[in-house]
Amino acid sequence: MSEVLAPSAANIERAARALAAGEVVAFPTETVYGLGADAADPAAVARVFALKGRPATHPLIVHLGSAVQAQQWSAHWPPAAQRLADRFWPGPLTLIVRKAGSVHAAVTGGQDSVGLRVPSHPVARALLAEFARLGSGAIAAPSANRFGRLSATHAAHVLAEFGAQVPIVLDGGACEVGIESTIVDLSRGPPVLLRPGAIALAALADALGERPRAPDADAPRASGTLASHYAPRAQVMLVEADLVAEIAGFLAGDGKTVAVLARTAGEPLEPRLRWQRAPQDAAGYAHDLYAMLRALDQPGTDVIVVERPPLDAAWGAIADRLQRAAADRPAQEAG
Repeated sequence: MSEVLAPSAANIERAARALAAGEVVAFPTETVYGLGADAADPAAVARVFALKGRPATHPLIVHLGSAVQAQQWSAHWPPAAQRLADRFWPGPLTLIVRKAGSVHAAVTGGQDSVGLRVPSHPVARALLAEFARLGSGAIAAPSANRFGRLSATHAAHVLAEFGAQVPIVLDGGACEVGIESTIVDLSRGPPVLLRPGAIALAALADALGERPRAPDADAPRASGTLASHYAPRAQVMLVEADLVAEIAGFLAGDGKTVAVLARTAGEPLEPRLRWQRAPQDAAGYAHDLYAMLRALDQPGTDVIVVERPPLDAAWGAIADRLQRAAADRPAQEAG
């Protein structure tokens, strides 16, 4: 049976003891909820992969309490890593560095690099501190959802995904950021932006003294970078703002059950069409994104028509998530 626990000191200690015993615990971060296990215990890490249905070659992010701890998981801690850690940790940033010899291949997907993050959410930080007292202090945690699906930003989303399969869910309320961490690769020399997030590209460039490069074919595998990801069960269509009502109405008139996510207001004229108005600002939109998509992705919904976000930099991470949600899915996931 799964228990949703308030983040009291006693419950955080209980969750840390569960981690130390090899169990899986769901907990909030400022980005999304994580499905955590002891990063130093390969059997515990394997439970996370099994729960999510995650390919063994897809690495996890290791959550730690400080940059000092992070250095212990790295074979080489480059100056660029320290500059980014000084500026953005604790916070929604994951750094990919060369892994220390003690890091298990189960965590890294068999790669010679590892993703490290120091979250800022007070519940995550309290859990990491308590787990440092009772165990390894390192929590390997992908987002708390089935592989390739919508991330969880509320404790209720975790329960909807896993039910009683996750024994402890620490409830820290709605995640502040709402989309996954920015990922920067520093394992091969010049910094490479593998996944955009809440930290702006300009802020990364300012901290690094250079603009991070785009990923190439040799970039390490990292969380949330597959072409199809962050996907509802319903098909997602990205549509220009001036065509949303027309296309949604056409699909509904053709017998489809349609939901709309748009920054513009709309009055559905078809009984088979639902319309969700999204926040106008990028931060508010990111905060609500997965909750809105989950609310629209009801059983029987065929298509979610999403108004394409603005092109300016503030919306880049949101555009990334929506493009992956709308991408063609592998055959085994379709339908």
